[in-house]
Amino acid sequence: MAAMRLRRTTVLAAATVMASVGLVSACGQGNAPGSHREAVRTSNQGVAPGAWVDQPVSFETGAVTVYATYRHLVRPASPGPAVLLIAGSGPTDRNGNTPLLPGPVNTLQAVADWLSADGVASLRYDKLGSGRTGLGPYTSRPGTIGIGPFEQEAAAALRFLARQPGVDRDRLGVIGHSEGALFALLLAVGAAGPTPPIHALGLLEPLGVRYLDAIAYQVDVQVAASQRTGQISPGQASTVRRALATAITDLRVTGTVPSGLPSVLSAVFSPATALFLSQADRYDPAQLAARLSPGLPVLVTCSNADVQVTCGEVRHLRSGLVRPPADTDFVTLTGVDHVLRQDPGGLGAYDAQLLPFSPQLQHALRSFIQQHL
Repeated sequence: MAAMRLRRTTVLAAATVMASVGLVSACGQGNAPGSHREAVRTSNQGVAPGAWVDQPVSFETGAVTVYATYRHLVRPASPGPAVLLIAGSGPTDRNGNTPLLPGPVNTLQAVADWLSADGVASLRYDKLGSGRTGLGPYTSRPGTIGIGPFEQEAAAALRFLARQPGVDRDRLGVIGHSEGALFALLLAVGAAGPTPPIHALGLLEPLGVRYLDAIAYQVDVQVAASQRTGQISPGQASTVRRALATAITDLRVTGTVPSGLPSVLSAVFSPATALFLSQADRYDPAQLAARLSPGLPVLVTCSNADVQVTCGEVRHLRSGLVRPPADTDFVTLTGVDHVLRQDPGGLGAYDAQLLPFSPQLQHALRSFIQQHL
């Protein structure tokens, strides 16, 4: 079969990314609230009160030490609002950067900048398999990673943030980007265990449908594009689509992937990623949304220029927010790509030096935070 590459529309698919970096883990359980060891790596000495600092910190969950950045005021006059930021799929680090893309993207760093400009502290972390956190003790355990470690580190991060002396526990928010929105929802419905109450929830360009459905859409788009440009024939496209359907069925029924997949699919579906994919796919974001506390403020965004998450998928998630009624701000962005940059031409370059971040999203987030935190 002619070579066909899945361009960065498949960045959402953690399977692709995990296969690329050999990400493996076990489903470690998070520590009980208050039992995390934490380490502050920098000093605030010499920094003027009222200044914002990016303070490297760490906390533990299970056998993993998670490294993070706590953006906060030096010696605040009183406790204030704070938001946990959760990155998207693959080896995407605390700032929103990944070795799979050339150059920095800085998605979460930009959101942290917006928040501090509006007086809100934040915590962003290198999740398992990314940044300084890396794979920790799970490097030698291929094929055993599930969704559990990611749920538990998100819960541990929220507990860590709530314990900081400058944070008002009654003004805690969580913002998830892309796949990170799934973990934000899981936190908000209590699936990851006890956490401090969440008072505002942001879902930015979120995973809006079941995980394997999202992957299927992304792969199908790329198959169609490759066929249009003559990279593959109609028969080859049909072969890939049949193999894709078989792989998804096997994952949902048996939790395994079939052998002999076309090379373009074996990068997405492999024994090393099967457990995570089968477990993540059990969650329908709309059903999770329906379990949110009535009246919880929720910001949901989609964009007409996002080639990874469609507004149709996000509308599916949003359908769950009517049962029970949530206090929802649904913002349709114009010309904004998946990493929150202004990209009216649909370049998908994700280049920090070429494309500015969306002022429309910044304004929407500011309004949401000022109203609800």
